[in-house]
Amino acid sequence: MKKKIIKPFYFDISSKERKKIINIFNKILASGNLILGNYTKKFEQMFANFLKVKYCISVNSGTSALQVLLQYFIKGKNQKVAVASNTNFASVASILYSGGSPVYLDICKKTFVPCYTKFVSAHQKEKFKGVLWVHIGGIITPDFFKILNYCKKNKIFLLEDCAHSHGSSFMGKQSGSCSNGGAFSFFPTKVMTTMEGGMISTNSKKVYKFALSMRNQGKRGGNYGGLHSDFGNSWRISEIAAYLGIVQLNKLKIMLKKRKLIYEIYANYFKKNNIFFCKTDHMNSASNYKMIVFAKNKIHKINLKKKLSLYGVICGGEVYETPCHKQPVFKRLNKKKLSLPATEKFCPSHFCPPLTSGMSKEDAIYCAEKICHLYHKI
Repeated sequence: MKKKIIKPFYFDISSKERKKIINIFNKILASGNLILGNYTKKFEQMFANFLKVKYCISVNSGTSALQVLLQYFIKGKNQKVAVASNTNFASVASILYSGGSPVYLDICKKTFVPCYTKFVSAHQKEKFKGVLWVHIGGIITPDFFKILNYCKKNKIFLLEDCAHSHGSSFMGKQSGSCSNGGAFSFFPTKVMTTMEGGMISTNSKKVYKFALSMRNQGKRGGNYGGLHSDFGNSWRISEIAAYLGIVQLNKLKIMLKKRKLIYEIYANYFKKNNIFFCKTDHMNSASNYKMIVFAKNKIHKINLKKKLSLYGVICGGEVYETPCHKQPVFKRLNKKKLSLPATEKFCPSHFCPPLTSGMSKEDAIYCAEKICHLYHKI
């Protein structure tokens, strides 16, 4: 009997959806209208309605979405922008691309993001003018609105990196809906995908107009023509990708419901077996992009993942094993010694079990049992 492999990523698309997508793709190709067409507009409007924001602007990646927002809000060279170090390369790179200087924040174990007290302490010390807040793993921290209010009071812009948090909501608000702007990624591994793509969310008309120009080579007020008013780029999404986004968004709630079931099965097993993990119980809904589970230490994590793979349980990438301040490309830019004790302790020693909308209840039970059996044995 062939061993079943339970993978950490799954492209959630049915055979019926695939046939319709191919049909629409053929129509798009036949039309010759490959960018900035009706499917792009429809996808943007649907996403704005889902988030309950005034504007959404689609782009070719989550990185581009971050850069557009940061280029709008960063006003001076080397302006300090705070960001948790346990984030993707794109978060910190976008700050640097936009002329900013990253200020790394330490995390708290409970939520895997900075807590309010650490955030305030860092601001009092560093006096940063902006924040790129990452909803890591899809978790919106209970401190988020407290931090948002602190930023408003102190005239600090706050942008949300929502690459992990499609459909995550807290206190009735969707991620990306109540700050100065949100940036979503539709990379193939995400909760929903457009193959490649991203989305900017905002309630500001000025940000909206700036983003429209920046994604289209700085052409203000129009999609076409030869006048370039801003130093924009070619950051447009294709009509094909936009249509796939429509299909994925239409089933996002169903995918989230499936992911929640898997999370709850894991949570039940882990609680009974004294395995600590980051919880989402305080949220209205969670993307459950990653379930952050703590091993005893780095060696324990490595050995546990190796053993699990022998049983066909393939863990996903962590968030993140090597934090940005330790990445070679950024490490050489650090001008002073950094003290991020929690980040450096917990980043190497956590793991993320497979959690997708393609898993069955039986898959989740199988994975949970294997993890619990091996966890205390290794």
